[in-house]
Amino acid sequence: MSNTVQLFVTCIIDTFYPEIGKAVVQVLNRVGKTVEFPTGQTCCGQPAFNAGLRDQARPIAMHTIKIFEKTRGEIVIPSGSCASMIRHHYQELFENDPDWQKRAKTFADRVYELSEYLVDHLGMTDLGARFPHKITYHSSCHLLRELGVDRQPRALLEQVREAEFIELPYTTDCCGFGGVFSVEHPEISAAMLERKITNIDATGASYVVTCDAGCMTNINGGLHRLGKPQRALHIAEVLASR
Repeated sequence: MSNTVQLFVTCIIDTFYPEIGKAVVQVLNRVGKTVEFPTGQTCCGQPAFNAGLRDQARPIAMHTIKIFEKTRGEIVIPSGSCASMIRHHYQELFENDPDWQKRAKTFADRVYELSEYLVDHLGMTDLGARFPHKITYHSSCHLLRELGVDRQPRALLEQVREAEFIELPYTTDCCGFGGVFSVEHPEISAAMLERKITNIDATGASYVVTCDAGCMTNINGGLHRLGKPQRALHIAEVLASR
């Protein structure tokens, strides 16, 4: 097992939440990994793919594969949606191109979502984190449904010192973001988010933790508009805390 890992940081973290990227690096350093960041990385192509624009998604995927083919070690992604795109849908993009499909599979085989990497690949749950607050957990859709990752973030959060974990009612319900879904169906998205926030209220938790910055952004937007005191955090921020 290599001590070097590659960070695929995702568009939303790179653009809006560099502090989450830094937290991911801190967590990986804490478990003995040297983190490299290929500077040529861009979007994984998921927004175009989800919108049905496969001809636009394909060159983005090809660029991503080329960038990471130059690197060594596992690839860690702090996002279930981006990890799912690469692991499941890149090969679908190249179903009529055997050479690129093979390259896409080789690339996908190196990819792990952050909590999955820590728990399943490294066998670690206690990272020495301390977060003295009431917390709950939102199960993001792609992470749960496409990657089957749910116990891993929970196992990590259970080991956070001084945190009081409270189960979120209907945690598997979508928060209403869904990328282009929230733009194309704003009324439905808003109703889903309202239900999610009602359930967050019911826990009495001060923080709702999620593994995807997209869900985090959507939930925080709803909390802010309603004047709620709670805040959504990415799991890396909690795991990096002391």
